[in-house]
Amino acid sequence: MQDASEKNPAPALDQETLDYLQAVFELVRSGDAGRLGPLLDRGVPANLLNQKGDSLLMLASYHGHLDTARQLLEHGADPELHNDQGQTPLQGAVFKGDEAMARLLLSHGASVESAGPDGKTALMMAAMFNRTQLVELLLEHGADLQARDARGLSALDVARMMGAPDTVPQLEERLRQVP
Repeated sequence: MQDASEKNPAPALDQETLDYLQAVFELVRSGDAGRLGPLLDRGVPANLLNQKGDSLLMLASYHGHLDTARQLLEHGADPELHNDQGQTPLQGAVFKGDEAMARLLLSHGASVESAGPDGKTALMMAAMFNRTQLVELLLEHGADLQARDARGLSALDVARMMGAPDTVPQLEERLRQVP
C-alpha cells in the first residue's frame, strides 16, 4: 500500500502497519465514515492505494458510500486517481449507476472526459448500461457526445451495440441538437 502522492518507493512496512492500513480500507469498504474521519484528521493519507491500485475514494465510490467519499474528498482525495486497470472513481460510480456519487465526484473536480485504457469515457459507460439520468448528468457537465474509444466507437455506437433501449434515442436526440 502506498500514498499516490509519493514519487519514491516506500520502505517496507511492518505487519502491524500493514494490518492498520488494511483496517482503514475495510472502514472505507463498509462505509464507516464515523470511524474514518478521525483517522483522516490524524493524517491517514486520503490518496492511499491498495495492492490493486484502488484508492480509498475508488472503493468508497464503487461501494456507494457517499458520506465516506465526501470525507475523503474534503481531506484532499484526488478524484482523478486511476487504479491499475485505468479506471477512475467516476467510472466506478457510473458503472454502479450511482447518480448521487457521480454528482459528488463531479462537484469535486472529477473530469467528465477521463477514459480508461480502452478509451471508454463515463458517458460511454452510462450509455451502454442504459443509464439515462447519468447520461444527462454527464452531458450537463460537458461530456463530449463525439468522443471515440480506442475502437473508434462513440457513446451512441456502444449504446446500440449493447441494445440500450432508452439511451439510443436519448443520444440520437442530443446529437440532432448539436450545431
